[in-house]
Amino acid sequence: MNSTTTTPTVLVTGGTGYLATRVLADLLATGAAVRTTVRSLDREDEVRAAVRRAGVDDGGLSFAAASLTEDDGWAAALAGIEDVYHTASPMIQTADRDEVLIPARDGALRVLRAARDVGARRVVLTSSFAAVGYSPKPVRDYDETDWTDPQTPGLPAYPLSKAVAERAAWDFVEREGDGLELVALNPTWIAGPTLTASARSSLAVFTGMLDGTMTAVPRQRFGIADIRDVAAAHLSAMATPGAAGKRYLLLADGPTMTFLDVANTLRAELGSFASRVPTAEVPGDEPTPLVIHNERAKQELGFRPRPAVETIVETAESLRDLALVAAEA
Repeated sequence: MNSTTTTPTVLVTGGTGYLATRVLADLLATGAAVRTTVRSLDREDEVRAAVRRAGVDDGGLSFAAASLTEDDGWAAALAGIEDVYHTASPMIQTADRDEVLIPARDGALRVLRAARDVGARRVVLTSSFAAVGYSPKPVRDYDETDWTDPQTPGLPAYPLSKAVAERAAWDFVEREGDGLELVALNPTWIAGPTLTASARSSLAVFTGMLDGTMTAVPRQRFGIADIRDVAAAHLSAMATPGAAGKRYLLLADGPTMTFLDVANTLRAELGSFASRVPTAEVPGDEPTPLVIHNERAKQELGFRPRPAVETIVETAESLRDLALVAAEA
């Protein structure tokens, strides 16, 4: 008697995204059948092209139309799914915080509700350090027990949305999850080679530095996380039994850095291509010391981050290779 086995399909939300395309490529490289959501099926060719840039066969990739702001489409997107990677979340600059907050929170809840309803096993949620370390502490030393307080005065829209969305996700799983497992990943500022054909998210900072439109860099201290390491951590978080119910901070080893450190690295490593990179910071106070811990991810997920210098340089090189920044001044 011949027997056949069917590879379970996994779902990645927000398939056009900078991180999502890398997660898609990594999953397809394992031989998984992968479904991804997009707001419009008109963007299928764009996502397939991004995946192929990673040298991966896109034959196992399928698409479903669904939006974070609408209920329609999510039941169909989750049909037959056991493992869900929820990477989709708005990352826009706006004065109206609800433009970011509502899709982030309500979109996460739509995904979790649909996952529960189909009996999915686990959701890996892409949260952020923004949900961990954007409320002041006497000593800026952060681990997974820390939370950004949504009531923090002056909190920008993006960290507010990430903190509220992650809290809502944990509350839902605790109260209504019916056995659904949740893992939250909290990367710091993500950089690294892009598979997308446009410079979105954190890549806009690199293009601004490299093309000279950013004449002085912001004064801010942060951790940096390579997109390839963050994507690998998503797969590990899904596969690690003991990860259920936990958060994991993701960032490169070593001290945190400033945008001026990034600029200086570009200038030191990339010669004439970095000739337009600014050499000054905007006026203001020196950023206070910052420590962010990645020990849990290393111990429990096998997280092995690349050096920050490698990430910075290869980000810029990918932007040049994709002609998103001109190679010469």
